[in-house]
This record gives sequence, structure tokens and C-alpha cells, in this order.
Amino acid sequence: MVNNPKERILVVESDPFQRDQISHHILEANGYPTQAVADVDSAITRVLQWAPDLMIINLNLSVLSGKDLIVALKAQGVEIPLVVMAAKGLENDVIQAFRLGAADYLMIPAREAEIISVVERVTRQISERRERERLSEELYQTNRQLQARIAEQNTLFAVGKAVTSITDQSLLFEKILESAARLTRADLGWLLLREDVKQPFYLAAQRALPASLAQYINQPWDDGVSSLVAMSGEALSIHGEALRRFKISSLGEAAQIVPVKVQKQVIGLLCVMRKKGQAFGETEKNLLDALSDYASISLVNARLFRAVEQRAQSLQAQVEQAQSGRQPGSDEQTFRLREDLAIWCETSRVALERLAKAPGGFLSEAQKKEMVILRNQFHQLGEMIDVLRFSRSDSAPAVKPLKK
Repeated sequence: MVNNPKERILVVESDPFQRDQISHHILEANGYPTQAVADVDSAITRVLQWAPDLMIINLNLSVLSGKDLIVALKAQGVEIPLVVMAAKGLENDVIQAFRLGAADYLMIPAREAEIISVVERVTRQISERRERERLSEELYQTNRQLQARIAEQNTLFAVGKAVTSITDQSLLFEKILESAARLTRADLGWLLLREDVKQPFYLAAQRALPASLAQYINQPWDDGVSSLVAMSGEALSIHGEALRRFKISSLGEAAQIVPVKVQKQVIGLLCVMRKKGQAFGETEKNLLDALSDYASISLVNARLFRAVEQRAQSLQAQVEQAQSGRQPGSDEQTFRLREDLAIWCETSRVALERLAKAPGGFLSEAQKKEMVILRNQFHQLGEMIDVLRFSRSDSAPAVKPLKK
């Protein structure tokens, strides 16, 4: 038995005895699925209908020759390995057949062993060619996947860099949405945020939403499905019939929503949709998770800087009030106020020191400079408080200055 009996063979031979002998008594007997025809027209029709893996063609056919068949197959773009048969004295025809693309040849009359040997040799070449094509396709797909992963990492790196360099949060959110759409091949998206878990979500940013919905920017908006994600705290991929229950189904056929969390509390929702196409998969979900983390970092940074600025303003106002209302021999309440201000100032200054030196790389150079300015301002504020505490001592006991 042959090693690979699955190759289908079409025999083209005008002599009925020779045709039956090769197709039935030799090839089929050795396990090859075989069909046989007598002329060129029948051969072309059978090739288009049956798609054989190998053809054995007698060059000396009636009406049109085997050479004409080879030319016709090439003209129609048919790429099938060919074995040609020719009687002795027609060696030049065999050479011309090789020039037209024949893979091997048999001289008539041919013994069974010769026919099987040639068929095995050619089918082995077919198997090797298919294996090369398979490996080439696998390599191509692997390269495509690698290029896609590199592009994804570059996109995530660019967003991470934007988090530390873009101070305008609206621009940053647009960058995050743009990256989300590109990474997930989505057609549209939006970002919902809220200041507190007890407050409703508002539309912080959008990409390609209809004008009737885009007008809700910076206003409360409920897309009908994100509230489920906010309650569960888990990402949601929804498509098809399940999505049609919600009003956003008019925007597309598949949606992916991931929560944006700060200290395990959902304070935002990153949403993308495809108008048509397959559902979002685990890879897209993981990419959106990474982008939601960047959004969370941005929100934490913004809250932190707002808190620092408000604290500095509050302390400055208290110092100015204390300076404007100071009288010789001030009472115990004024003394306590000055002491509290001194403690608050020193605590804030130390916190700023730790924040400026904290690892993680989430502060840009511009933000670090702002931190240095705030630290210096707290230092000056501490000196002003010390002036209040030790100039013209009042009835309260003296207190040693805090260490700078």
C-alpha cells in the first residue's frame, strides 16, 4: 500500500484499455481515489468539478493533444501537478511538456511498478509543498500577531506617557477613547464618570456618538447598561440578542464595558461598541482594563493635586487672618490656632516631600516642579507661622519651633 492514499488522481487517456488499466487496475487497486476521461474537454470539466490533486495525461490524445490540455489548464490558472505519458520517439514532446510545467513523465508502455513509483514521488512532493505552505501561513500569522502585540504595547505606552504629561483631563480622556477604539477595532465609544458613588454618571468624553447623544457631554447620562457594570464591578461583553434589550443597541451589535475603579469603588465606565462584526473577546477586555487603569491613575492624580492646592489655600487664608487680627497679649484661643496651623503646615510639607520622592514614575517633570513650588510655599508658610508664634510673646508659654 502507498504511504498517502488520499491524493485524488485524474487520468486523461483516449485509449479505453489503457485508461481502464491505469485507473482501475493500478491506481485504485493501490488505494488512490481515481477518475478517468478520454479527451481534453472532459478533462477540463472534471478538473473544475472534482479538483484532483494529480493528473496523468497522455500527450497523444485524439482531437486535441495532451500538450493542448496543459496549455488550457495554465490559461485558466489551474495549478495541478502533472505526469505526462508518451510513447518512445516522442521525447521532444515530453521536454516541451516539462517546459509547460509537467512534474514527471512515463514512457509507454509503463509497468505498474513504474507508475506507482512516479505517483508516489509526485504525491510526496505535493505533501511537502503543502507542508511548506502550511508553515509559511503559520509564520505569516505569527508575524501578524507579533506586529499587533507590538502595536498594542506602543499604544499603551503612549497613553501612559500622556497620563504624566497631559494636564488637561478632557484631552487625556479623548486620547484614552481614541486608543480604546483602535486597540479593540471599535467604531464608537464613551467614558462615564462620577465624583462620588452616590452621584449619577456624567458623559466625560465620547467618540463618534450621534449628535443627539454627544450633546450630553459633561452632563448626566445613562446608557442603560453601564449601571449593571457599576453595580457588579466586573467587565461586561454583550452582543446580539442580549444587547437588543438595551437602548444602546441602536448604536451597534456588540459592546464591551469595563469599570474604572479608585480604591475598589467604581467611579467611571469605559465603553466601546462595534456597529457590525463579532463580539469583543478576552484580548480586547484586557486591553480596555489597562486603559481603565490609566484613567484611574489620572483621576487620582487630579484629586491629589486639587486637595494639595485647597489645603495650601486654606492654610494661607488662616495665616493671613491671624496676622491681620493679632493684638499684644492675645488670648489662649489665638495661641492654639497658631499652634494648630504650625502642625498642619508641617504635616502637609512632610506629605509633599514623600509624594515628590514616591516611586512609580506617575509624575511628569512639570508636575514634579509644581510639587517643589508647593513644598517651598509650605516652608515659607511655616516661617510666617513661627514669626507669629515668637514675635512679642503673649500669655501662652513659648514653644520650640518645628524642625524644617
